Amino acid sequence: MIFAGAILGFLVVRLEDDGTWPPPGMPALPGSLLLSTLLLIASSVTFLRATRGLRRDDGPGLIRWLSATLVLALAFLAIQTFAWWDLVGRGMDFSRHLYAWTFYFLTGLHAVHVLGGVIPLWIVTRRVRRGDRSASVRRGVEYTAMYWHFLDAAWLVLYLTLVAGTLGG
Repeated sequence: MIFAGAILGFLVVRLEDDGTWPPPGMPALPGSLLLSTLLLIASSVTFLRATRGLRRDDGPGLIRWLSATLVLALAFLAIQTFAWWDLVGRGMDFSRHLYAWTFYFLTGLHAVHVLGGVIPLWIVTRRVRRGDRSASVRRGVEYTAMYWHFLDAAWLVLYLTLVAGTLGG
C-alpha cells in the first residue's frame, strides 16, 4: 500500500505540473537506473534458481544461487546510490522542485525495503553456507524469496512510472 500511495503522489505531482517534465533544470533519469533494474530482475531469476535448489536438496546449487542473489542485490543498491550521487551532482536536490523530492522518496523507499530484504537474505545465505538445512532455514529461504519477488515487481512498477512520467510534457 505504501508503494501505491507513493506512486499516486508522484502521479499527482506530475499531472498537476503544467510545464515540461522533468521540470527545466532537472537532469534526465540516469541510464544507471536501467542497469540497476536489469540487476534486480537478474536477482529474482537467481533467487528462483536458489529455491529450486532448496526443493531439490541441491546444497551447492542453493549456496551458489543465494550468493549470486546477494551479490546482485548489493550491486543494485550500489548503483542506486551512484544514481543519486550523479543526480545530486547535476543539480537535482530537494530544494529545486517537488519532482526531485518525489523521485528521491520513491527510489529511497524502495531502497530501504531492498536493504530490509538483504538482511534476511544474508542471514539465510550464511546459515546455508554453514550447512544448516533446518525447517526454519528452509522457511526463511522461501519467505525471503517471496519478499524479494515482491520488491522486484514493485521496482518494475516504480521504474516504469518514473520513465513514463518523463514522457510527454
